Amino acid sequence: MNKHVVEQTVIFFSVSKWLLLSSAVGIMIGGLISLFLKILSLAEQTRETLPFPYYFTLPFALMLSLWIVRTFDKNAAGHGTEKVIEAVHKRDGYINAKIIPVKLLATVITIFSGGSVGKEGPGAQLGAGAASFVATLLKFSKSDRRKLVICGISAGFASVFGTPIAGAIFGIEVLIIGVIMYDVLLPSFIAGFAAFTTAQFLGVKYHYYDINVYRAFDLDFSLILQVVAAGIFFGIVSDLFITSVNKIETWMKKIPYNIYIKAFVAGCIMVIISYFLSENYLGLGLLSIRDALSPNALISSNVHWYDFIFKTIFTSLTLGAGGSGGIITPVFYVGATSGAVFGDVLGHHVALFAALGFVSVLAGTTNSPIASIIMAVELFGVHMANYAALSVVIAFLITGHRSIFQSQKLALKKADNISIGEGTDLDDTPISIDMRDIDKVKRLKSRLRYKRLRWQVKNAKDDFK
Repeated sequence: MNKHVVEQTVIFFSVSKWLLLSSAVGIMIGGLISLFLKILSLAEQTRETLPFPYYFTLPFALMLSLWIVRTFDKNAAGHGTEKVIEAVHKRDGYINAKIIPVKLLATVITIFSGGSVGKEGPGAQLGAGAASFVATLLKFSKSDRRKLVICGISAGFASVFGTPIAGAIFGIEVLIIGVIMYDVLLPSFIAGFAAFTTAQFLGVKYHYYDINVYRAFDLDFSLILQVVAAGIFFGIVSDLFITSVNKIETWMKKIPYNIYIKAFVAGCIMVIISYFLSENYLGLGLLSIRDALSPNALISSNVHWYDFIFKTIFTSLTLGAGGSGGIITPVFYVGATSGAVFGDVLGHHVALFAALGFVSVLAGTTNSPIASIIMAVELFGVHMANYAALSVVIAFLITGHRSIFQSQKLALKKADNISIGEGTDLDDTPISIDMRDIDKVKRLKSRLRYKRLRWQVKNAKDDFK
């Protein structure tokens, strides 16, 4: 038989196999995520029945969430996505099915009480756990189980984000920095679309934004330069977010007190700040995100310059104290509010820069530029594509070889004269920089210090006169 015919026949059966598998898994995960989102929505609605501010329960909720995770499944700790990536790389996608109820319960408790976490990480973990359960039940090979679990990740993200294409791409792009796994691209798309469609059918509502800016594609050099500057700013914000979350979590682990006491104290700190300053940093923070993205100047003015700083602190404390939930929604909050501040400083296009921050900080903190650009189009419209692509890629590069997900594999160096250990975990990757570049940076710092000193001397002489 003709070799080409044999090849096409094998490909046809492979595509058919994964078309059926990914569709079935996507529908199952869409139903599971719908249940999760409805339980979460119901829990948030019951806050109004309390005779006191709901966030007064936060110290006790963090202790309870910590106890549930430590007692029933420690893999349900933290923001979820990290453990899923680790399972794909180190356990061929195997995830114990008991993580599904544990993660769901711990996340609902944390978000109900005002813990600063998101719902997408648990969504990915629920989706991956369900896919792993099906693969194990049907006795799939390790490679097929791994592939199906990746489909589960994409389906979980797609059905929580409300962006089926970006969610599917994010699920595979977040695994290895600089590599998209094309062998699982089609199944991930199918699973993501099936999950998203199922969630919509079951009544899940998604919010999309119309920021009403620059629908024409006229070349605007002034705006392009501002977007470049914004990309650099968002890269710095991403780096600060990663540093804060990692440092505070490490610092809290080193405090020589009982973990439940530390969780209670962290909760009390957030309660005090919320009571005397603002409640905007609690929970998902979706109202603040919508304010930042509003084209109405009166609404966007509700965003303060320090909002993204406090949100970073609240997220770090929540996760460091043992709260369970995702980290992407806080990333959206930090990106949108810091973007609104950037636009406010420039004096115009606040909603545009808030939208750019929304996707650029996502790209910077998770190393997922392709998914972030597609998300900008799905959430804000095709007119955003040019500006989003520019800002997203710059933020992705400026953040460097860092990520909020330390289990990511590294397969891309972001600049010349930098050597990396390709294929290693991000937290174990040896990164070396050419000594000539280090010397250049040192000389630049010396020149800046010299110019600053001259400026201070000149001002002192002027004051003396």
